[in-house]
Amino acid sequence: MTSTKEAAATFLDSRRIAVTGVSRTPGSHGANVVYTRLRDVGYEVFAVNPHAESVEGDPAYANLAAIPGGVEAVVVATSPQHAGATVQEAIDLGITQVWMHRSVDKGSVDDDATRLGRENGLTVIDGGCPLMFGRPSDRSHRVMCRLFTLTGRVPREV
Repeated sequence: MTSTKEAAATFLDSRRIAVTGVSRTPGSHGANVVYTRLRDVGYEVFAVNPHAESVEGDPAYANLAAIPGGVEAVVVATSPQHAGATVQEAIDLGITQVWMHRSVDKGSVDDDATRLGRENGLTVIDGGCPLMFGRPSDRSHRVMCRLFTLTGRVPREV
């Protein structure tokens, strides 16, 4: 097992990151917050939404395979029932870093998808938010990280 802090650092070392579940309505969803923050701090991010041509003023892609040049990592910020398909697509494309977003509720975490990814050699962070760690973090997310680690919403190890 790897500590979540170490796994988060490796994930955030990626330069090209896809964020699934980004909404057409700006700022209306946790995925949009993650997407815009990563973009604003200098990551090359790609919005994935099969029902949108653009989100947050940027092109949107129907799936991970549609992203020109591919990505190194993906944030799953859809409902949990879609996590398995995203993890399978990551496996098929050779993407080795997956983060299933979770804050106060179950978020995008799906136990079967987590197991699938790990059985296929992916690092799967099954909870928390990329904005709780490293360069993209802010004070409120760091506080949430501490609280959610105590309550189990952020795993200690992955």
